[in-house]
Amino acid sequence: MSPAQLSLSFGQAFVAPDRRRHRSSMSVCLPEPPQLNAKGACALISDATQRNSMAKQAGDLSVRSFLSDYYSTPDHWDIKTSATRVLLALNAWTYSQSRQVTDGSYVTSLSALVLRGTEGHLFHMGDTLVFRLRGAEFEQLTRDHVTDLGGYRYPSRALGMDNSIDIDYVRFPVKQGDLFLFTTQAVLGTLMPSEYVQLIRQDASDLHAACDRLAEAAVERAQSRGYGADQFCFQLLRIDELPEEQSDNPAKVYGELPIPPELSPGDRLEGLEVQAVLSRTAQSRVYRVSDLQSGRVMVMKAPSPELSLRNIYLEHFLLQQWVVERVKSPFVARIMEPSRPRRYLYYLMDHVEGETLADWARRHPQASLAQRLDIANQLGKAVQALHHRELLHQLIHPGNVLIDPHGKVVLTDFSACRRRDGAGLKDAHELLRQVGLTEHSAPEYALGDGIGRRSDQYSYASTVYWLLTGELPYVVPPNRLLRHTDLEQLAYRSARQRNPEVPQALDEALRRALDPQRALRYRRMSEFLRELRQPLATLHREPEVLGTPRRSRDAGQFWQGVAAILLLLLVLSWLLR
Repeated sequence: MSPAQLSLSFGQAFVAPDRRRHRSSMSVCLPEPPQLNAKGACALISDATQRNSMAKQAGDLSVRSFLSDYYSTPDHWDIKTSATRVLLALNAWTYSQSRQVTDGSYVTSLSALVLRGTEGHLFHMGDTLVFRLRGAEFEQLTRDHVTDLGGYRYPSRALGMDNSIDIDYVRFPVKQGDLFLFTTQAVLGTLMPSEYVQLIRQDASDLHAACDRLAEAAVERAQSRGYGADQFCFQLLRIDELPEEQSDNPAKVYGELPIPPELSPGDRLEGLEVQAVLSRTAQSRVYRVSDLQSGRVMVMKAPSPELSLRNIYLEHFLLQQWVVERVKSPFVARIMEPSRPRRYLYYLMDHVEGETLADWARRHPQASLAQRLDIANQLGKAVQALHHRELLHQLIHPGNVLIDPHGKVVLTDFSACRRRDGAGLKDAHELLRQVGLTEHSAPEYALGDGIGRRSDQYSYASTVYWLLTGELPYVVPPNRLLRHTDLEQLAYRSARQRNPEVPQALDEALRRALDPQRALRYRRMSEFLRELRQPLATLHREPEVLGTPRRSRDAGQFWQGVAAILLLLLVLSWLLR
């Protein structure tokens, strides 16, 4: 029996002599899994300002743009982050567009409800209205942000009204049977809360009919009181079925699976045969395995059987696959989907035929500067791919970098990889202590200071320094620091003095990226990579000059000869005068 999915019903009703002139817009989106599980369902309403010739365009654009952009945000962003960033970008765009038009504006109120798992997330700007009907309780979930000007009520804090915007956000639990009513300020002064409840409950099985009843009653009441009744709209949304409680923590996917037993070559587990044991540590086991059905060779990573169920590394292991499978880069190890449902806790990665950077450097002591910088450039792209997904690797060192027979670099081992906005500082440092700091770890890890992208920048720069010189940039390794005053002992050792081929500009770039003070390093990884690529481009151009094709050299020699003959003729003509 398949697990329950979120199931919704909805209805809508507009009151407008000409729908094309209506200033409100509504929509409900219920995507298919897995997008439904990651982003949830969405219902929203917008209402543009009165006396606005662009009201229809403003209302429709805000709804369409929000839905399109929200469902395009990265899966690892939580709902609040995704919706807030979309709304801020949409507000900036509508504000800039409104300043460029003279007849109307893109200013609009907007309320968006996102339902995911057993929770609701409501985002609100302006004066649109969202109510919840639970049993006999009819509750308004939004606050009215309005301003009275010349007898008219205008929305304040609306989308596109100002370059910056304050978004109301409410997170609350939802229940099966909850009904949500979306409408606009125009209906205020028509129906009482008890009348809403009565009209909806008359026949709640047909929500379109319920919306029609609300519209008819509101129009009748408005006309009896002399109100305008040509801008009413209603949208009802009902939760018919809820899935099991779903956490923002993706570990729920794997959390109930047992840890695999100790495995040896020849052992089999869920259709996978162990070919070799690649690593055994206190935290994990890494095996090279082959799928008995497809013959595909992969790498299996599983927690150590000795780990306590409350061990912080085990808690983090539950997140590793979920985190890394979102990174799509040829320079980052690829997560593989198992061919059958898992009954044990592990994940699979693509097997890379190759050797570690440490082994490569030992086998190629005479490698050219261009080769080493090319490896460094590829590794930089891998780190950038993680950072673009808001991820920190935290364990960049030569042992976690693989080089295949074609010279391609692949970054591996995500034991300490985490979301940049994920675990707290204490948990992050505890995780690193369990996994183990390396001589390439940034000083802030040893000192318990704040960590971020510049911490990865340090580890990457330290690895590049080692690749170019075979040594470390400091006499005292950063992982042996005990107090902040120990940072004064870290005196940078020039890479150029240890390898004269290193250009002066690159040495200065390494010095800055390896500054013991995190705030003094490059603000962005891309700045450091740009400094690194400049000498690489120069080195790649030099062979082209030395190895100029024969045809080009012959052409050059031909024209040089022609110029010499012409010069000789000119001199002779001058002498014979």
